[in-house]
Amino acid sequence: MTRVMVVDDHPMWRDAVERDLVAAGFEVVAVAADGHQALARFPAARPEVVVLDLQIPGPHGVEVTAQVLQHDPSARVLILSASGEQSDVLEAVKAGATGYLVKSASREELLDAVRRVAAGDTVFTPGLAGLVLGEFRRMAEGPPDDDPRSELTERETEILKMVAKGMSYKQIAERLVISHRTVQNHVHNTLRKLQMNNRVQLTRWAIAHGLDDDDDD
Repeated sequence: MTRVMVVDDHPMWRDAVERDLVAAGFEVVAVAADGHQALARFPAARPEVVVLDLQIPGPHGVEVTAQVLQHDPSARVLILSASGEQSDVLEAVKAGATGYLVKSASREELLDAVRRVAAGDTVFTPGLAGLVLGEFRRMAEGPPDDDPRSELTERETEILKMVAKGMSYKQIAERLVISHRTVQNHVHNTLRKLQMNNRVQLTRWAIAHGLDDDDDD
């Protein structure tokens, strides 16, 4: 039984998500209404998956994501947000989130996303995956020779294209005739390559590589 923590500042929404998860066989080990509660309850609850709203009081969802994964790198964070804005999605992914759904997702889509994230998949609302892949590509173009974080291999790019189409790790493994674990490792390696030590470094690096040119798109 997968252990899940639900973090949302809207009681009716939080309760509804909790009920759906419990009804589907998940074990909801904790709930929280803000970032401070989430970080305080996470260590004792030891959830495998955190279903997290970005726009919460206290530490923002992006900061909660980073701190949760710093405490337990094996945990998975699934963002469930009303926002589908590019900046929100990319900040969440760079903080370590392995899934991002907008709140217009159906109950079935949410439950499937929790299952897939728990299994190690990277899951996005359709359309958002392509946005993230596009950012990966931009960050991989013309990188400094001494910056291994943005040196994506052909295999990593190939797998990310499939992830962008909404394919599961299992489907990708079957298509490429490789193991599920190999697919998972490729995606995790790519995410690690694109991580920065802090947001200031990320901003400077992005400006240096012209990524801020797309802010008005």
